[in-house]
Amino acid sequence: MSRVGRLPIPIPAGVEVDVKGSHIRVKGPKGELERTFPAVVAFEMEDGTVVVKRHTDEKFDRSMHGTARAVLNNMVVGVSEGFTKILEIQGVGYRAEMQGENLVLHVGYSHPVIMEPPKGITFAVGERNVIITVSGYDREEVGQQAALVRRTRPPEPYKGKGVRYQGEKVRRKAGKAGKA
Repeated sequence: MSRVGRLPIPIPAGVEVDVKGSHIRVKGPKGELERTFPAVVAFEMEDGTVVVKRHTDEKFDRSMHGTARAVLNNMVVGVSEGFTKILEIQGVGYRAEMQGENLVLHVGYSHPVIMEPPKGITFAVGERNVIITVSGYDREEVGQQAALVRRTRPPEPYKGKGVRYQGEKVRRKAGKAGKA
């Protein structure tokens, strides 16, 4: 049996979980998320927790058991606490700034790159305009928006300039062989 799938999901105070067959709606202080899961998994409410069960031991059912539990847990954590991704900008003259709710990146192009946050996502610029924080209650959307910010100028291997995730190690390459 799946080790992840059999763990119960605790429901914190202030979070409502509405189960209708394989469709689940989670509502909390940060927002509301809905998702329809495959019919091979079932959800049961048990005194303040949600338990994910599967119908058979077929390969697809086993794989969806742990996945459904992890996704539902991310939904519950998201609407109660939220998720954050932090990015760093490295490079001379590279910086970020806020223009209302929009994120404006100056990363070596002839024009600034303006990014509008979708519903439920907020951008913030930290110290010295080189730290970008992407926050929201939907983990998938936070990760997607952080990836789109990084994609504007991925870190290059020679000088390390670009936008990277906090703590990301960029593999560096040597320059020209003749240069001493």
